[in-house]
Amino acid sequence: MGRLTTRSQALRIHAEGDGVTRSPRVETLAVEEPLEIRVNGQSLTVTMRTPGDDFDLAMGWLLSEQVISRAAQVATMMHCLDADESGSPTYNVVDVVLQPGVSLSPEVSARRGYTSSACGICGSASIEAITRGGRHNLSLNRTMLQVRVLTTMTEQLEQSQKVFARTGGLHAAGLFTVEGELLCLREDVGRHNAVDKVIGWAGRQDRALDETVLMVSGRAGFELVQKSVLAGIPIMAAVSAPSSLAVELAKETGLTLIAFVRPPRLTVYAHPHRLDSDAKHPG
Repeated sequence: MGRLTTRSQALRIHAEGDGVTRSPRVETLAVEEPLEIRVNGQSLTVTMRTPGDDFDLAMGWLLSEQVISRAAQVATMMHCLDADESGSPTYNVVDVVLQPGVSLSPEVSARRGYTSSACGICGSASIEAITRGGRHNLSLNRTMLQVRVLTTMTEQLEQSQKVFARTGGLHAAGLFTVEGELLCLREDVGRHNAVDKVIGWAGRQDRALDETVLMVSGRAGFELVQKSVLAGIPIMAAVSAPSSLAVELAKETGLTLIAFVRPPRLTVYAHPHRLDSDAKHPG
């Protein structure tokens, strides 16, 4: 498995008043390396990621990009034994084999080289395609969440970001129950990769997502809302701001979108009916 962090020489400069001081130091950096995902021998994408949980990332990408409809359609996943210039394995290629009878659609094959859902998507046409083609109808989802439970999730997310605490350079995505239990947290240099890793973890665990909450450490962009909707997650919360297209997609698809979750305040941008100060877990 590749390294999560590495060390680098740096120069700390402190300027105050008329004085400038320079201090050589060694900094800890988050590792960023490419991951190629191959399906039945065909290369579908290369994404820049933080090594670790690569099978979760591959599974999450396959699900959130609708390459497959369920995790059970994957027969095997393995790292190819590719090597760097020194002959050491890089673990930068995941080879996926689908179950017999499951094949790639022509539309998926045509997307070779498509690096992430953040690339090549736009406007109302994308929203219409997601609304029409998604397998989950979130408008029928009756999950409820207590506001006081939601406000505990940011602290849990922050306390669980072990690599961020050392580097300051990673995004995080956390999957919670509506009671506030942290089920899975993943970190990555790419916010969409962190979300894919969480979705992939759930897929590999055969865990339904219809009564869960996705919390992300940064902003709520269109691509993250898209992944939540296609995975069937009814509630998404972000520490930072949403984009206009993310809000539009949430409203159209029935996703409860919450941003600026900085206790004691938060802002709900779409479908606030799922938040209740006296909410009970649906039976």
